[in-house]
Formats: sequence, structure tokens, C-alpha cells
Amino acid sequence: MSDVKKVVLAYSGGLDTSVIVKWLQETYDCEVVTFTADIGQGEEVEPARSKAQALGVKEIYIEDLREEFVRDYVYPMFRANTIYEGEYLLGTSIARPLIAKRLIEIANETGADAISHGATGKGNDQVRFELGAYALKPGVKVIAPWREWDLTSRETLMAYCEKHDIPVDYSKSKKKSPYSMDANLLHISYEGGILEDPWMEAEEDMWRWSVSPEAAPDQPTYIELSFEKGDIVAIDGESLEPHEVLAKLNQLGGDNGIGRLDIVENRYVGMKSRGCYETPGGTIMLRAHRAIESLTLDREAAHLKDELMPRYAKVIYNGYWWSPERKMLQAAIDATQENVCGVVRMKLYKGSATVVGRKSEQSLFDESIATFEDDAGAYDQKDAEGFIKLNALRLRIAAGKGRKAD
Repeated sequence: MSDVKKVVLAYSGGLDTSVIVKWLQETYDCEVVTFTADIGQGEEVEPARSKAQALGVKEIYIEDLREEFVRDYVYPMFRANTIYEGEYLLGTSIARPLIAKRLIEIANETGADAISHGATGKGNDQVRFELGAYALKPGVKVIAPWREWDLTSRETLMAYCEKHDIPVDYSKSKKKSPYSMDANLLHISYEGGILEDPWMEAEEDMWRWSVSPEAAPDQPTYIELSFEKGDIVAIDGESLEPHEVLAKLNQLGGDNGIGRLDIVENRYVGMKSRGCYETPGGTIMLRAHRAIESLTLDREAAHLKDELMPRYAKVIYNGYWWSPERKMLQAAIDATQENVCGVVRMKLYKGSATVVGRKSEQSLFDESIATFEDDAGAYDQKDAEGFIKLNALRLRIAAGKGRKAD
């Protein structure tokens, strides 16, 4: 059917990509190289090796990329306080650029003719993987089985698995559809099943990383997070590597019922999609980072940064990590973080992550000026009169011309 002899597949060991291995072998009569990135999915990784071996795969890449993932992708994103559509912390989106990069690198190492992924033709991930791949290797061939085959539902995938003895979870499930899950060190996501009805509440036993807020401890947990140049470098005074920070915050947040999210989002391809997410560590990181910035960032720099954030979030969500605009925005964001240093104290309690203290040697908070007590002349309140009149000048002129303010 094709001159493709070897394909590198982004392989999770789950339902979709396990079917794809066999489908590529049969459809293209090619050798399949599997690549599984360990970016914090934990127990999902090693089963991927045995499943690939069972499918006849000879070249299996399983790489521990947790530190690179958090250091070079998650941390830079969180410097911007990035949120998509006001809620989503981009846990899936931010993992794709690194996977795309390694797919291309492994294809070059193994002499593969093409790369492949398990993203559907309805989702954002197909765009993210392929934009990344084309940015890094313009002439690469990409095989996207979901856009080619006639397996149109998870039920038909399960039937394919049973026919070809492919070992996957849920193949015997009696439910309408299993949840489609994606995990990394930043989050775990859930789609499909009853979640396809946006009115239906997610089942409690779906959640894997956190207890419900109701079941969380009755006593709060206090932690102190130390920042250097916008990044968390220590928890309660203990220096940690970036991936260790996020893992620890996931554990602390999950234990206290923090980080659950149920949203309907606007996909880049045009449709609305309902998904549930658990991002315990990221939720804490975001609150803490905003807190230390509130103390150390100049007002106008902070406001401009907040204006840029939605565009930056959109760039990442839509798959343009390797684009000139993302690099430009990142340079501006990183420039603001030079003095974002200090310590934030957080209170974790029954689903909430509350900032209860912050301090920094780079603090721009001047108690002698901000105080409600006698400031000993540090701030002359009479100066406010001229300030107000000058800022009201355009309003007064307009009113004088008979223009109604309402």
C-alpha cells in the first residue's frame, strides 16, 4: 500500500494506540517503533512495554522525561499564570510539544519513514502533535489512523482488540463506553462515557488523584513554597527538583481534595467538549505564583502580563508551542520574573488552596506608605487631589460638552 517501512508511534499502552500498532502492521506492512514518554503517568508506563512486546514490537522506547517536562514546559507556562478560558490549566496541551519533539528525534535515530499518533480526527491533540512535528521536521510524513480507518467508536475498537487478542483495559466492560484518560505529572483528564452528557455528574469512583472535598481531612495543611525567578524551588524549606515539587504538591493537594475541574471547553477544531480534570499540584502552584507576583511585580508589568496571558494560553492550547509568537511571548514573560522571589504560605483545606502569607526581599509592598496608621509623612494625602483632577480632566471636558456619562 505504501513505501513506508518503519513508523514511530506515540504509544501509551491504552486502547487506541494498542489497536494502532496492529493496524499499522496490517495496513502498511511496516515495522512499528513505539515511544512512551514517562511524564508522570506512573503505573501506566511499564505495562506499555509488555503490551508492545505482545504486539511484536522490537524497538521500544520508554523514557523518563519527568524533569524535562516540568522544568522546560510546565514551569515556563506557569510563569505566565496560564489558564485557558478561565479554568483549564492546560495539562494535556503542555505535554504534546515534548512528545512531538522526541517522536521526531527517534524517527531520525531509527531511520523511520513516518511518525504516528493516536489522536482522533475530532480533537485538539492531532493538531498539537502535527504542528510540532512539522515545525521541527517540515517534510515528515504523519500517519493519523483515526482519520483513515473505519473504526468509528470505542465499541468497535474493543471488538478489534478481542478479534486480534490485543491486551487492553475495559475490553470486557459492560458500560456504554470507558473513560478516555490521559495522565502526566501535571494532571489526569477524563472524557467519554457518561461525561458525553454535560448534565451528568461524574461518578465519584472516576477520580483517581484526589479525595472529594467532603472526605478531606478536617484539619488544614499549611505549606510554605519558596520561589526563585518565578519557579518553585523548595517546599517547607526543602530544596527539590521541579518534577519533585510537582509530585509533592500533587500528593498534598490530592489529600486535601484540591484540583478537581469539570468543564466544557472550546476545541481548536471548532466543537465544544466536556472533560473532567484533576490538577492538584498545578492549582496550588497557580495560586502561589500569583501571590508572590502580587508582592514583587510592578503594577503595569503585572497588568500587561495579565493581558498577554489569554493569548499565550490560546497559543499553547492550539498547539503552537514551537511557533515564533510563543517564543516571543515567553521571552517577555520570563523577563518579568527576575525579581519574583520569596516565600508563599498556603492553607490547604477541603478543596481550597488559600494564600495566607507571602514575603520577599524583593517586595514592593511598603508598609510605611500603605499603613492606615500615622505614616509620618511618607505619603502626603493632599497630593491625591491633583492626581484625581488630572485623571478626571477628559471626563470633565466631555461632560462640559453635554455628553452624558450614562
